Amino acid sequence: MTKWAASLIRISNHEVETLQKRLAEITERRMAAELRVTMLDAEAEAEAKSAENDASAGWYMIGYREGYKRRRAEMLLQIEQCQQEEAGARDALSEAFENLKKYEHVAEQAKILAAKKLGAFEAAQMDELSIRRAAFGGR
Repeated sequence: MTKWAASLIRISNHEVETLQKRLAEITERRMAAELRVTMLDAEAEAEAKSAENDASAGWYMIGYREGYKRRRAEMLLQIEQCQQEEAGARDALSEAFENLKKYEHVAEQAKILAAKKLGAFEAAQMDELSIRRAAFGGR
């Protein structure tokens, strides 16, 4: 394999690995936000049940519900942003992986071509050697 092909493949491998790490980080952030929404919903349900049993807590529930709605909306927005970022990262990773495969294919083709050229050169040398033996052997 030529040096330039090895360098391209090494750089492309690094890019793929970097994008895989980035995608994993984005996915982790999205999952954490989804977990926070689930926990927020469970907390709101527990507060609502608590307010049913305590008449004085009903007054506090108005403010709590407003805060809950705001925090939940923020988390849902964060999840949506992560999903968009995740889609972009997946596209970039797919493109980088395609490029890596192209470079590997080109390197393999260059290796095959070099082997063919070497084989043709060796065959030509053997032919020349045969001709010389025949010319000198015939004397």
